[in-house]
Amino acid sequence: MTTKPFAITLGVGTSLANKTGSWRVERPVYVDRLPPCNGACPAHEDIQGWLYEAEEGNYEAAWRLLMRANPLPAVMGRACFHPCETSCNRVQIDEAVGINAVERFLGDRAIEEGWTVRVEHPPTGKRVLVVGSGPAGLSAAYHLALLGHEVEVHEAAPQAGGMLRYGIPQYRLPRDVVDAEVARIAGMGVTFVLNSPVEHVDVTMATGHFDAAFVGIGAQRGKNPEIPSGDAAKVLDAVSMLHGFEEGEGPVLGRRVVVYGGGDTAMDAARTAQRLGATETIVVYRRTRDRMPAHDEEVLDAQAEGVQMRWLSTVTRADGGRLMLEKMVLNAEGKAESTGEFEELEVDSLILALGQDTDLGLLDDLGDVDLAGGVINVDANQMTGRPGVFAGGDASGNAAERTVTAAVGHGARAAAAIDAWVDGRSVAPAPERAPATVERLNSWYYADAPRTLRPRLEAIRRRSNFDEVVGGLTAEDALFEARRCMSCGNCFECDNCFGVCPDNAVIKLGPGLRYEFNLDYCKGCGICAKECPCGAIDMVPEHH
Repeated sequence: MTTKPFAITLGVGTSLANKTGSWRVERPVYVDRLPPCNGACPAHEDIQGWLYEAEEGNYEAAWRLLMRANPLPAVMGRACFHPCETSCNRVQIDEAVGINAVERFLGDRAIEEGWTVRVEHPPTGKRVLVVGSGPAGLSAAYHLALLGHEVEVHEAAPQAGGMLRYGIPQYRLPRDVVDAEVARIAGMGVTFVLNSPVEHVDVTMATGHFDAAFVGIGAQRGKNPEIPSGDAAKVLDAVSMLHGFEEGEGPVLGRRVVVYGGGDTAMDAARTAQRLGATETIVVYRRTRDRMPAHDEEVLDAQAEGVQMRWLSTVTRADGGRLMLEKMVLNAEGKAESTGEFEELEVDSLILALGQDTDLGLLDDLGDVDLAGGVINVDANQMTGRPGVFAGGDASGNAAERTVTAAVGHGARAAAAIDAWVDGRSVAPAPERAPATVERLNSWYYADAPRTLRPRLEAIRRRSNFDEVVGGLTAEDALFEARRCMSCGNCFECDNCFGVCPDNAVIKLGPGLRYEFNLDYCKGCGICAKECPCGAIDMVPEHH
């Protein structure tokens, strides 16, 4: 029998009751609700499901369940900003479950143990082109391979990974982790064609006899703010700087570096500049900290490493070794407005991190593909206006937030839609489940269990190398953290309903099979529903 940790099983005296179905007003039913972590995951992982396996120490089973949705758990355990934890109901008791830390543990364990995924679906005879090997392309390729399709990934760079390799610094995402998860996908039969930019999707599809295509080219071109600059000004864009450094072409930035922007890429550029020898790195942002798009943990890590923040400032000119900054104020709507007050700042380099654009030239000849707004506009199934051509990730119009996790979700959704399209089927919509809200939980059932923190490299040691900053959990800590999950909205066989029923109306069906109600004896008193820790029992009206 599986039980949750920190649980109190209540025992109540039982007595045999008369049959009550004829006069019962309402009856209990077991329900399965949508946990908030699952609902918030852009990759559509069954988080609660794989945590359930992990809390029993069934790490490989947990990993395999996780891999049904996400082929990059070791990557995502480092690069995902875990919206699942923001939504976790456990914050009402102490702190959110460390979902991302457990995911990383499972991903790393899989690499260490050499776990692989077998393609069990028979070959379909269909060929699919995937353009780009970033998280969206890798996810699409993986899921398409699982469905039995022949997949060929065309990548312009010399190595696979896209922005995982060329945009996220190694201190956040070691390259051996990227290599291992890419190699696993290749081992499933996916072909990677490197140093092979696709100039025209329709031409490549026709030449390679592809039945469908997925475009996941990302947004790897820095936006140009057109800041006036003199000939001697050293101005770089953050995306190109990070990409060049990965290819061994890192620039000499000098001692004082200014990074202009407020997103995660700005933080990556600033922290990288520190590691490349800058003695003073300043992030200039036109608004205030609370309006900065960068995630809190990135900002805090940057500050811990010595990066300075200059709020309410904008760069108006770069002339040689001098920058002209203008002070800004926020108006009543929260928008930054000019003040006419200027300040000059001497610098060696200016790095622009003001967002990224996508080079969409490979789709120019497809007139029925909507490229308005500089993105590939797609429908709910990731298909463009050209039947058989799908897109996802940062380049797609439904990328509300440009994250690795969202890109993985796009790739999985597109793969399912491609599978249906080449087979002449429509995509069946996923069934909707009612949310498992915190009001349905009995929080007294779960004792305080403080969150396990991942080890971190000391700030003083970070600035001179690209060693990974955040460490992983031990097996013992991962087990503990998984057991903090409250199984919101779904039965975990705690036996509470069985123990509190005064009429022996709850029948245990065996481990993993949960329970059922004997409605010949149930009076509809509702004690089981009231005492269910996770809100997995509803009382519904009885119809006579």
